[in-house]
Amino acid sequence: MSFSPVNIITIIILALIGFFVGPMLFSPDMLNIAFAVGIVIGSIATMLVQANIQGTANSDSEESNTTTLYVGNLPYKANEDAVQDHFEQVAKVSSVRLMKDKRTGKRKGYGFVEVESRGANKAINKLNDQEFQQRNLVVRLAKEKVVQ
Repeated sequence: MSFSPVNIITIIILALIGFFVGPMLFSPDMLNIAFAVGIVIGSIATMLVQANIQGTANSDSEESNTTTLYVGNLPYKANEDAVQDHFEQVAKVSSVRLMKDKRTGKRKGYGFVEVESRGANKAINKLNDQEFQQRNLVVRLAKEKVVQ
């Protein structure tokens, strides 16, 4: 069993509280037992709090566990809502980004859809080469963006 610095500090604080409050509550014969019980209870409480904090962090990371898909051959008139509605039929969508020309502001015919990782393969298999607004989509895993 390993203790993080937070656990150790919590145990020390609880021990000090027990050291100063214990003599007021217990007879001198029982102080050693009360101190030992306080350490055990403090250790257990600290582990429970730490487990709860880690459980919360894990659930947050599970929610953000997404995969980005490249979507090509999109109709130029397609908008983010239409693409999201289309992909929502097979996977939970986190975001849709359709690329536009910086100069003209017109859509380029491709974009990126961020879906839950567990639904990414299903989205690729079901939607790749399928018709969407009279065009056959190209759906695949997006390549990692290279930072220069």
